[in-house]
Amino acid sequence: MRVAVVGATGMVGQVMLKVLEERNFPIDELIPVASERSIGKKIQYKDALYEVVGLQDAVSARPDIALFSAGGSTSLEWAPKFAEVGTTVIDNSSAWRMDPTKKLVVPEINASTLTEDDKVIANPNCSTIQMVMALAPLHKQYKIKRAVVSTYQSITGTGVKAVRQLENEYSGQAGEMAYPYPIHRNALPHCDVFEENGYTKEELKLVRETQKILDDRTIAVTATAIRIPVVGGHSESVNIEFERDFDLADVRKILHETDGVTVQDNPDTNTYPMPIYAEGKDDVFVGRIRRDGSQANSLNLWIVSDNLRKGAATNAVQIAEYLLQHNLVSAQLA
Repeated sequence: MRVAVVGATGMVGQVMLKVLEERNFPIDELIPVASERSIGKKIQYKDALYEVVGLQDAVSARPDIALFSAGGSTSLEWAPKFAEVGTTVIDNSSAWRMDPTKKLVVPEINASTLTEDDKVIANPNCSTIQMVMALAPLHKQYKIKRAVVSTYQSITGTGVKAVRQLENEYSGQAGEMAYPYPIHRNALPHCDVFEENGYTKEELKLVRETQKILDDRTIAVTATAIRIPVVGGHSESVNIEFERDFDLADVRKILHETDGVTVQDNPDTNTYPMPIYAEGKDDVFVGRIRRDGSQANSLNLWIVSDNLRKGAATNAVQIAEYLLQHNLVSAQLA
């Protein structure tokens, strides 16, 4: 089994390698791939060093699976080239998510839709993944009419440049800016670029991807995405209106029994999800579970997850695990 990690030197790529190792994913040959400036560098995986190669060399190696975390333009150009030689691509960019011919997959929710013909599979946006992990089982039980989400997103979602900006601001040093304003002691209502309708791309991803993953275009979603000076993960305040009423005890039971979700909800002991505890973990944490007294059949949730793990790397690796477990990808001859 040959596995390529495209974008291996980047922040998400590094976490992908870590998750592959932690989960003991069966790799006979690792192919770390990065941009031209990183070709020839050495990457450590388990007890061995691997040399970073370029994209064309990686395609020529005909890996069985390629985990992509290298940006949308790279994915648009190169994912089809990998697919042409028989590689199954799992792409972490936004390039293919809303393509009607491509599956948008959170394994706990809709991996069963995958077939061996799916050669380019889209990994959803980090904010969407953690939200739908909590919404999917509740939608199944009560049918969601509308969701209003405000996100409080880690700077790690922007990448290394943003982490450096925050570190520089902490220490009072000047440096390259990832954002148009300081992020230290600040909150920016600006994730991704603004569209003509006044929403950012990040906010629109939460709308469109939620509908696609849950396979229900009738769910109304509106979002406000905010960047905060946090490293450990993304947090979301989500207000959900259902078609039918619910019992809070049943809601907690449903969430508690959902694979990949951990309920942290005890106000008496100040128990609730926080990114400082979510960092480095794969679960989605849900708390502050309470009825919305201002509107019928409505619920408030606070959802937190490590955006680099379940929001990106872990979800992609879980898709690859599902493909192997169900014989939807197999080692091809070199």
